Amino acid sequence: MTQFTELGLAEPVLKAIAAEGYTKPTPIQEQAIPTLLEGRDLVGIAQTGTGKTAAFVLPLLSRLAANPGRPVSKTARILILAPTRELAAQIAESVRVYGSQMKLTTTIVVGGVKPGGQVRALARGVDVLVATPGRLLDHMETGAVKLSGTEAVVLDEADQMMDMGFLPAIRKVMKAIPTRRQTLLFSATMPKEIRSLANDFLNDPAEVTVATVSKPAEKIDQAVYMVKGDAKPRLLAELLSADDMDRAIVFTRTKHGADKVVRYLANEGLYAEAIHGNKSQNQRIRALDNFKKGKAPILVATDIAARGIDVDGVSHVVNMDMPNLPESYVHRIGRTARAGKSGIALSFVGNDERGYLRDIEKLIGRKIDRIELAEDMALDLSLPEEPGPHTKQSRGGGGGRGRGQGGGHRQGGQSQNRNRSGGGGGKGGYKGGGKPGGSRDGGDRSAARSESGGGGSRQGGGQKRRSKSTKSWSPVS
Repeated sequence: MTQFTELGLAEPVLKAIAAEGYTKPTPIQEQAIPTLLEGRDLVGIAQTGTGKTAAFVLPLLSRLAANPGRPVSKTARILILAPTRELAAQIAESVRVYGSQMKLTTTIVVGGVKPGGQVRALARGVDVLVATPGRLLDHMETGAVKLSGTEAVVLDEADQMMDMGFLPAIRKVMKAIPTRRQTLLFSATMPKEIRSLANDFLNDPAEVTVATVSKPAEKIDQAVYMVKGDAKPRLLAELLSADDMDRAIVFTRTKHGADKVVRYLANEGLYAEAIHGNKSQNQRIRALDNFKKGKAPILVATDIAARGIDVDGVSHVVNMDMPNLPESYVHRIGRTARAGKSGIALSFVGNDERGYLRDIEKLIGRKIDRIELAEDMALDLSLPEEPGPHTKQSRGGGGGRGRGQGGGHRQGGQSQNRNRSGGGGGKGGYKGGGKPGGSRDGGDRSAARSESGGGGSRQGGGQKRRSKSTKSWSPVS
């Protein structure tokens, strides 16, 4: 099997890789790195958790090592664009780790924080700039940064950035970069309509595809609960109380819904943190940090965070609300079973989400196992289907410059439609063995609004339930 030492990477980069204990590249790294070292444009498609961030970070750092030089004031030699603050932070951390043997300057430019510190960092010039499109465009308009000296640009999770309405901002950014540049597009999915837009930015690109497009990692044990809408919170609390639920991410459709889930779980004696576009940057950093350190064993998130969470040891992903875009399902459940480990993905499907499930199963090419529930929680499949919570939106384009939750009407992939019904009450049992088996190895420019509800109290680590809640789950209002 190929070793990192055989790929042609610069010596300082190889030393940093060895310091992290890595010797063998993943398939996407093995295929992409030699091509990128040749200076070619590239489209890289790989599942989440396969090491695609390192697949572009390592050769770009080698490029800098081979051509050392101090960046000019207010310029960036390498630009990496990402759709969310969380993903930008993860990429910047990878740059710091693998560039630890080099004299390297790295800066993050994202919304949700005051721009002063970013302006001061840019004034000195940076080797690697990791940014979200809206805030970067702000700095370009004020003259805080100029991209005339940028040598390479990466669009990471390119399909999501375009899907979120960032395309107008991206076009403005690309026009400010010299045409003689290296352009990279990396993503876990690349639908045909997104590919046609992405090709505008590429010059005779090589293409690297690892595994089948839009297929989840094989080590994720997937299962579905066909559940009444008002029974979802009871079922969620039941599952999260299980002893094998080490660290879980719960996905909801709306930001307000995520806060309601946190409050409901708190009343059930389960400590959770919420992360979504209405949280300030500091709140989001704190929530993610608490989750990483195990202080909060449950993280409730919206799709804005789906591709920006890279935490070891996530045992379960729970889709409390099904995504309306099937590709989002792949990205959500990709938060577990990372780095070759196994994980479990559970999805709650209400009567108005059955169509979403069919779309997902068509995309991944198989039927997901169903788990039976007790009669008081189980969905009556003989009932006529209700319309989906929101109309399926078209990809690409988008209005404005792609700020906030993504510009236009997309709201960063989170619909503001409040159709989901609720209800609550006591526990409900389930038949057929309960949970699936499977072993485990182990926004740019969002308003900093006040956080309602909070995380609730934490007793005994928040792992066990207190007495049953007397509050019911009310419809999102």
